Amino acid sequence: MINTDIYNYVNILDKAADASSFRNELISNNIANVNTPNYKRKDLNFENLLQAELGGEKNLWTAVKNANMDLETLDPQVYTDNANLSYRLDGNNVDINTEEAYLAENQIKYQTLIDLMNQEFGRYKSAMSNGS
Repeated sequence: MINTDIYNYVNILDKAADASSFRNELISNNIANVNTPNYKRKDLNFENLLQAELGGEKNLWTAVKNANMDLETLDPQVYTDNANLSYRLDGNNVDINTEEAYLAENQIKYQTLIDLMNQEFGRYKSAMSNGS
């Protein structure tokens, strides 16, 4: 993590990408345990935590500018999905089709976050080279 206010936007994107990468591991683990008796799917809560830290602001630039947060403490929280009832006799609540859809969605989200970080660093590079 870069320790200057100018990179707050990139730091937040980095934290979100880390959470997305972690979610990918959890979803992959859910898929791997699709046939494990009594296994309950796991996921993480990050987006709600980030939204709360940003004060509910919808515009990310404004929220980051006004935010007074410690990104080191903004970590995703893993939870076990016990609310999703299982219709299977073995107690497993993993639905392979749903997990594959979550995996595809998460991969798109991760790639978008990486693209946004690359674009932001491209802007920094352009600004520095134009100032020379």
